[in-house]
Amino acid sequence: MKMLELYPAGHKVETGTKVFSAEDIIRFAEKFDPQPFHTDSEAAKDFVFGALCASGWHTCAGWMRCFIDFWGTETKRLKAEGIAPPKLGPSPGFEQLQWLKPVYADDAITYSLTSLESRPLASRPGLILNIGLGEGVNQNGETVLRFQTKILEFE
Repeated sequence: MKMLELYPAGHKVETGTKVFSAEDIIRFAEKFDPQPFHTDSEAAKDFVFGALCASGWHTCAGWMRCFIDFWGTETKRLKAEGIAPPKLGPSPGFEQLQWLKPVYADDAITYSLTSLESRPLASRPGLILNIGLGEGVNQNGETVLRFQTKILEFE
């Protein structure tokens, strides 16, 4: 089965929810994005966000974690139904990354992927390029993260 057959253009799937604790925000930021509004709750009060908030890269990593977990579960489900799941490969990149709202401590972000298009790659026979819209929405229904993702699929 091909990805586009499983998820036609316009089809949106929720891939999971991640709660961003203060401890997780600080731990990630200390390693990868050590800016005061990501690492110090007190200092964060004096910055534009007004409180400790997650690095945008942390919110992207949360999207990826949820997608990988979702895909593992989905693969098992398809196999149990006797359906050969699409063989997904690496991502050749993403475009139009937007961090639309800050993600604060204890925010619960629900991630999703909406299929946009799928096409064979003329330059690489046997590969299909799937393009989707990745998003994260907080517990208040506000979109905090949006980007266009590309996923390779092997025929």
